[in-house]
Amino acid sequence: MNILCIIAAAAENNALGKDNDLLWHLPDDFKRFKSLTSGHKIIMGRKTFESFPKPLPNRTHIIITRDKNYKVKYEDCIVVHSLQEALNLVKGDPLSFIIGGGEIYKLGLKYANQMELTRVHGTFDADTFFPEFDKDKWQLTKEEYHPKDDRHEYEFTYLTYTKKQ
Repeated sequence: MNILCIIAAAAENNALGKDNDLLWHLPDDFKRFKSLTSGHKIIMGRKTFESFPKPLPNRTHIIITRDKNYKVKYEDCIVVHSLQEALNLVKGDPLSFIIGGGEIYKLGLKYANQMELTRVHGTFDADTFFPEFDKDKWQLTKEEYHPKDDRHEYEFTYLTYTKKQ
């Protein structure tokens, strides 16, 4: 089975980011994101792509934009103009990821069959939010709590969900 996984870090009020930036700095969550997504295709919106200083190493970036003239001068970056086009590019892959932002998560929810959600314990002022999802359609299969410490200003929990058949 091919896995299309949504991966996100969202606060308790579903806040994802503000002004095209993250709201927190969680080094262990970044490490986890890197280890899960490395070697795979990652689907994202243009604004998410532009929030990176440069493309993430060892991943193929599929960037969705409505702008037909949008170009990216990096290898391992493919520009498409719809989620459907992006999904066609990952069809045969055993594992690929949707990494944001809010609008792309919302569109991708009906196609994804797995979710890696880092729930950051707190509420934040944001302009981008993770979409509400029907908890009856998703089964929580793994949960791992991470306390606050000297490198993490907030406590958080890794939640792994699988879509029910």
